[in-house]
Amino acid sequence: MPLPARIIRQAMKKPQKASWLLLLVLFWAAPSVGQGPVVPVDWEARAKAAVSVIHGKFRVTGLRQPVRVVRDTWGVAHIYAQNQHDLFFAQGFVAAQDRLFQMELWKRSGQGRLAEVLGKSELAHDIRARLLRYRGDMEAEYKSYSPDTKEILEAFTEGINAFLRDRRGPGGQGLPVEFQAAGFAPEPWKPEDCLNRMAAFSMTGNGFSELAHAQAVAAIGAEKGAALFGFDPPVSLDPAPGVSYEGLSPELLKDLVGSDRRMEFPAQAGQGSNNWTVSGKLTATGKPLLANDPHRIVAEPSLRYIVHLVAPGWNVIGAGEPSLPGVAAGHNERIAWGFTIFGLDQQDLYLEEKNPANAREYRTEKGWENFKIENETVSVRGGTAVPVELRFTRHGPVLWEDAHRALVLRWVGAEPGTAGYLGSLALDRAQNWEEFEESMKRWKVPSENIVYADVDGNIGEHSTGLAPLRKNWTGLLPEPGTGGFEWSGFVPTEDLPHSFNPDRHYIATANHKMIPEGYAYKVGYEWASPERFLRISEVFDQARREHRALTVQDMEALQSDVVSIPARDLQALLRSISNDENDPYRKMLLGWDCKVTRESAAAALYEVWSDELRHALLEKSVPAELRQLVRRSASEELIARFVKTADGSEQKESNVLLRSTLAAAAAKLTKLQGADPEKWAWGKLHLLRLRHGLDGRLPASLVDPAAVERPGDDHTVNATSSSGSYEQEGGASYREVMDLSNWDSSVAINTPGQSGQPASKHYADLLALWNHGRYFPLSYSKAAIDAATTDVLELVP
Repeated sequence: MPLPARIIRQAMKKPQKASWLLLLVLFWAAPSVGQGPVVPVDWEARAKAAVSVIHGKFRVTGLRQPVRVVRDTWGVAHIYAQNQHDLFFAQGFVAAQDRLFQMELWKRSGQGRLAEVLGKSELAHDIRARLLRYRGDMEAEYKSYSPDTKEILEAFTEGINAFLRDRRGPGGQGLPVEFQAAGFAPEPWKPEDCLNRMAAFSMTGNGFSELAHAQAVAAIGAEKGAALFGFDPPVSLDPAPGVSYEGLSPELLKDLVGSDRRMEFPAQAGQGSNNWTVSGKLTATGKPLLANDPHRIVAEPSLRYIVHLVAPGWNVIGAGEPSLPGVAAGHNERIAWGFTIFGLDQQDLYLEEKNPANAREYRTEKGWENFKIENETVSVRGGTAVPVELRFTRHGPVLWEDAHRALVLRWVGAEPGTAGYLGSLALDRAQNWEEFEESMKRWKVPSENIVYADVDGNIGEHSTGLAPLRKNWTGLLPEPGTGGFEWSGFVPTEDLPHSFNPDRHYIATANHKMIPEGYAYKVGYEWASPERFLRISEVFDQARREHRALTVQDMEALQSDVVSIPARDLQALLRSISNDENDPYRKMLLGWDCKVTRESAAAALYEVWSDELRHALLEKSVPAELRQLVRRSASEELIARFVKTADGSEQKESNVLLRSTLAAAAAKLTKLQGADPEKWAWGKLHLLRLRHGLDGRLPASLVDPAAVERPGDDHTVNATSSSGSYEQEGGASYREVMDLSNWDSSVAINTPGQSGQPASKHYADLLALWNHGRYFPLSYSKAAIDAATTDVLELVP
């Protein structure tokens, strides 16, 4: 059935609607019921035809001078430009070649326009994203990251758009196959599309926690509620007088998720991290080593994208996010750095009282004030466009309301300079500790523990981020919006924790509490449990005692370390209080080396047992309606507390609990893997399944790599976190080890590959290396890069 002529005429009058026309054509051409048999689409052939050309010569409108893009064996693009504009233009072009579909979804997530392509399931998300959009001074926003940020973003987005023009123009390859399958077209980018606050929300805290605390207070009171969450430093929950928390729960914010999720196109019909820096006093070369493995969701495509940027004033290599310019973690000619999340509380919720006589007003200490209202329309794929009313108070956007209250967010994302990771534009060019420290003032979101090393032999760390000053409350509960609970500025960067050349000759962070005892500022109370940090410190302290010089290979081994400190603690308890020498499962655990390897039967038993024990302790000590609120790290605290107190008068009861949960674990594992314990293996349970969001439309064999068996767990240095099942969901998709004695001796790994294009040779070529703890050289010198070059792309004006 031909497309009606009136639609063609309308599209010709408005060529700017080309993407809309393409979408319409795709759906018009789709077979309907009664039109005859559906002709199968050869998606593999389409995918191969759509793979970006990464060698040869391309003429690109917008460049000022020629640019050379060299891709190495592992798909890393080394970009050589003659000026800064062309450098970032080329970075945008190259990132789009590899990751345009992923970038387009992330952009739409930040704009609040996912429902246009995914349907009504994303409507609530889109409304929230529009509420969180930055509405402040744009000049201050751009200058906050670096004085030339706007120019860099303009060049970067021009490069993305140049790729779009090339694909759509005469002789172009057409749209990447992901868009063909998804049935929509990408749109041109603007600099402000890189200032994504929806992504920034998930990198800040602690709105979800405040609602969990509020629900606990409403159910069991402030004192008992505080005991559930393991605050550090210890603190009581502090509800304001007269505030009711009835009806509040974290579910009210469930749609506030940015890029850390799988954005699924239905079929047709975390965040821990590790980093450390080691002085030359402890290394074989006499120069520092620096390692980083930031943890987030492990996904297809990877969240991280490795790139090398070379131009006058720039020579930086490392990983960032594909939709942002620059490098977030890496090194330049003089310094190296890496980050882990520093758990600042960068959000506060307010309960605004609504006027019973006028729902468009809320109470302040000066009387009733009008909500600020913005009206927008959200387009919905396959449905009718939805008009929405966005409401704001002086504190920020209204995230939820009932007849009497409005739940309002105040957060750092409303401040200039708080789009995630763009502070790296200043950090990328720092040449020494003093310049590094200056760049820390520009890094506001996400809050990070950033380790440092330089070629002169110095090491350091600065825990940085925009930290609100709360003088008279903790920030752990929603507060009344009528005054008395207002921020009074931000903690000065120089007052946040930092160190330089410490006497122990190493610095390590793993999302644990970084603030010192008695710290003057109320910046946060919820941190990751310290087992990963303790294990890293244990390895370095042992090397110091043995006078063993550390190497790059030692850093690699430590990033893949799966020794479990919690397993040691439970093993010791099992040894000391159980007298059942004939229990084969007890024998298995007592003979285990506490390494959570994929092949280990004992590791499988331990993981199922600790899970059974955790649930038993939750049932014993936490009311049923509150168990889902307890953070995993706090529930692990229950086991730690159990280990410490399982003696004396409680020994008999503890022994019974250990035996019953161990027996339950063995029975469960028997059901899962058979009756022969010698055939049990942790990796058979602990799988990683990478699923592309389009595997309901494209063949899974094309877009979903085969599942891999994984070692480790939440508490090993090789953190392979899971929730709700034993399968891995989060961890380190990117790792780097920097050798300050010779940059070419540095190594890195990304997974599953550098490209997000399903038929690309770099789509999943790194998965096997990553899965087995292996790396590739992070080539930096021209000689090393030339030796590893496989493809050269010449971009010319």
